[in-house]
Amino acid sequence: MSSVLYDTPGPKAKVRNWIYSGVFVVLFALVLWWALGLMSEKGQLEADKWTPFVTDSDVWTTFLIPGLLETLKAGVIAVVIALPLGALLGIGRLSDHAWVRVPVGAFVEFFRAIPVLMLMLFGSALYVQFSSVSSDLRPLYAVVTGLVLYNSAVIAEIVRAGVQSLPRGQADAAKAIGMRKGQTMIHVLIPQAVTAMLPALVSQLVVILKDTALGGTLLGLAELLSMARQISANYSNTIATFTVIALIYILVNFALTSVASFLEGRQRRSQKGTGAVVGGDVAEVDAGGAAGVGKAP
Repeated sequence: MSSVLYDTPGPKAKVRNWIYSGVFVVLFALVLWWALGLMSEKGQLEADKWTPFVTDSDVWTTFLIPGLLETLKAGVIAVVIALPLGALLGIGRLSDHAWVRVPVGAFVEFFRAIPVLMLMLFGSALYVQFSSVSSDLRPLYAVVTGLVLYNSAVIAEIVRAGVQSLPRGQADAAKAIGMRKGQTMIHVLIPQAVTAMLPALVSQLVVILKDTALGGTLLGLAELLSMARQISANYSNTIATFTVIALIYILVNFALTSVASFLEGRQRRSQKGTGAVVGGDVAEVDAGGAAGVGKAP
């Protein structure tokens, strides 16, 4: 199916794509074979490196499961705060009032331009000044603060671009029946824009979950990736440990995207059944500060 961004390949292009795919598969297999051979030479494929994850329950109960729970806790807290805050900021950027739009825009551009790790470090330094925040909770607070400030700014741009991607007739129709700007935004535009925004929002939620690892690396948060040092120190299996932890991240993020895909499909079917607009432009926001809009299929 052709679209603004994609043309259906012809016979020659299909053959070329098959050739490119075949070459890639062969190269990937060669690289994998080389990596496995190198690991075998270094003794990283020996059974005693991998059996602790099967035979020793302490690896899971002492390290992996507590680390995963800490990762999920930091990620969930950040998501619960960043999502509504980002939605409010996105709506604020669309305000007709300059006294709302300008400061909200400055907030979004400022925090979106700063690396999330720097925000976490600033948060950690800030919480040191408060004696009421214990040293045990300080890493969690700092990680959540950095994630919320950065990702709420990115989510705000996703919301803004998603709402602006809707056909102008939607807002005009709402005005024609006497709805105010706030009512139009809440009851007409936002519900329809959710479907277009959902893929970008899910991608950002996955980023939030993965960025918790920064807190474990530099701030001492006992999240999943930080447990690799303790496991490899006890079992001398660094490669195996990182492989298992990577698989856990993949499974968690796959579950998240699968649920989101199910909700997106259900939302699209619901909107088609009610005659609502499900097409329009899909917004993608890059971390550098630019919002791009492309036509949705």
